[in-house]
Amino acid sequence: MSLVALNSLRTKFLAAMLLTTLVAVMAAVVAMITYDLNLYSESWISDMDTQAELLGQTAAPALEFDDRTLASENLNLLRLRPQIRSAAIYTARGVQFASYRANTAGTDAPKLPGPDGVNVDGSSLAIFKPILKNGEILGKVYIRADYSLYDRMLGYTGIAAVAACVAMLIAYLISTMLRNVVIRPILSINEVAREVEQKRDYSLRAIKSSEDEVGHLADSFNNMLAEIERRANDNRQATQALAQEVAERKRSEDEVVQLNTQLEERVAKRTQQLEAINQELTIARNDADNANHAKSEFLSRMSHELRTPLNAILGFGDILVSDKIASSPQQKSEFTQQILKAGRHLLALINEILDLAHVESGKLTLSIETVHVADVLAECQAIMEPLGHQSGIRLMFPEDHGLNALADHMRVKQVMLNLLSNAIKYNRQGGAVVVDVASLGQDRLRISVQDTGIGLQPTQVEGLFQAFNRLGQENGAVVGTGIGLVLTKRLVELMNGRIGVSSTPGIGTIFWVELPAAAPTASAVVESSYQVSTSVQQQETVVPTLLYIEDNPANLRLIQEILGFRTDLRLLSAPDGKLGLDLAFAHLPNVVLLDINLPGMNGFEIQKTLQADPRTAQIPVIALTANAMQREVERGLSAGFFRYLTKPINLEEFAAAIEAALDANPKHLPGPKNRSSAT
Repeated sequence: MSLVALNSLRTKFLAAMLLTTLVAVMAAVVAMITYDLNLYSESWISDMDTQAELLGQTAAPALEFDDRTLASENLNLLRLRPQIRSAAIYTARGVQFASYRANTAGTDAPKLPGPDGVNVDGSSLAIFKPILKNGEILGKVYIRADYSLYDRMLGYTGIAAVAACVAMLIAYLISTMLRNVVIRPILSINEVAREVEQKRDYSLRAIKSSEDEVGHLADSFNNMLAEIERRANDNRQATQALAQEVAERKRSEDEVVQLNTQLEERVAKRTQQLEAINQELTIARNDADNANHAKSEFLSRMSHELRTPLNAILGFGDILVSDKIASSPQQKSEFTQQILKAGRHLLALINEILDLAHVESGKLTLSIETVHVADVLAECQAIMEPLGHQSGIRLMFPEDHGLNALADHMRVKQVMLNLLSNAIKYNRQGGAVVVDVASLGQDRLRISVQDTGIGLQPTQVEGLFQAFNRLGQENGAVVGTGIGLVLTKRLVELMNGRIGVSSTPGIGTIFWVELPAAAPTASAVVESSYQVSTSVQQQETVVPTLLYIEDNPANLRLIQEILGFRTDLRLLSAPDGKLGLDLAFAHLPNVVLLDINLPGMNGFEIQKTLQADPRTAQIPVIALTANAMQREVERGLSAGFFRYLTKPINLEEFAAAIEAALDANPKHLPGPKNRSSAT
């Protein structure tokens, strides 16, 4: 065996090891670097584009109200992102509105905006993005940030070089150790083969030194030498193997026929599955169409959600800075608290939008506190007695036993007003409504409302809390949407309570509500166990009446404070459309102030009902809503609203609309001297 041949094989083995290692390492490193750089570029551009979008959304109110301070504050928040070197906000006319520059190595923003899009310039990235609201361009936002793609590429190149060198060194060491294990047995077989060729001595055998492929090669070489003697046997075995192969092919053909049959069955089954999938796709497409329709309502709902706290903030702020409306220090403190409360609510809404959590769809936030039941019933009594008197129905309320509930004050009031309204509506002429409060132990109390109506059949009771069920009054004799009890039940359950009903045909119905009890307070004892409404109200003065239908307590309080300085105006309020209509027909106010988004019945339905009734057709109805999009305003005016005011409230515009409505309907109706008696 020549030394040249040995060195050649070893050299080839070493070269193969090193080349394979180099190619594998370089391919892996290049793939990793390419993937990482692409991912870094895409993610960084996407991150900056999202940052520009968010900055544009937060800057839109500042542009709209020309508030450079707010815009600068929003830009200064970018200091939390050290990679951003500069930013700016431009008006729709290309004038720089506000700018930001990082403290270190920052560059000034350009005085004029550039074209929209992303521009990569060496180690920096610049973005111009329009600021849109309701399809209108308010301005542009500009962001310039670091773009470290090339620095990362240089760093990865160094890492790749080091990795390649280390891998080559390891491969060389491994190949050196493996040469004796792999190459030496092969050279031994080669030496035996040369000797057999020269001497024609087929009795020689190669030495088997391992059980790997090289050992198998030695076995094969040794077996080859004995193959000549076994040639005949091998031919016979080959013939038998051929016959066996023919049999196997026949069995395979039979299996193919069977598989074809099974395949046809599977195709038929798959066809049925595809038809079912097509049906599901049709359903999914319909759901997608519905979702697309819902998207068109999203902006309107979001505008309403954001403008509602803004209404309280700007409204109370106008009161505080107004020279025409005097306010005491205590009132200013209370107004400030209302502004802070609305501001925190607005901040929570913005955070929910940014986090994409949810936009409060179908969810209700309650304020659970200690509620004095007698106070709630007193408020309900002041509102419902005129309705009962109009129908000739007596309302009897219990004395104050000092019982308290753990609940939401406004929602408890809403529940009781709905139950009392139903008790009056479905009562008989000259009947009565009896309210009672009882303790069920230390942790529960029950409020019941009993009427003397015609009662309900068992089948009517079973479907009572179903949507659009109007206590069996399907002939149109009783006005109502039929969802009041459904909403009442949900409100009670959200306050960890229960609601139930028992009814006897011909005698009457009792609705009861159980709520968690709080610690009782000292009761105020009165001479009689019930306060019975009288049929004649004391009239000391005659003032115009304004009815405000609004379900948001902060907005109601704001209007109360705005009108609190007008002693010539009486204010009534209702938290939903059903009760609002009842109060409108009972009191015939001079002006109706109406929210649009109300539970059960929206503002357009209420306004249409008022116009259709001769008693209320001439009453001016003013819309006061957060639905401020132009198409909503046009829709409201086309529907016949006297004025369409949007939240936040403009005090001068609001006062002018009230005065115009009073001038349009100057009739004065009797009303109590103390406005606070009707809330």
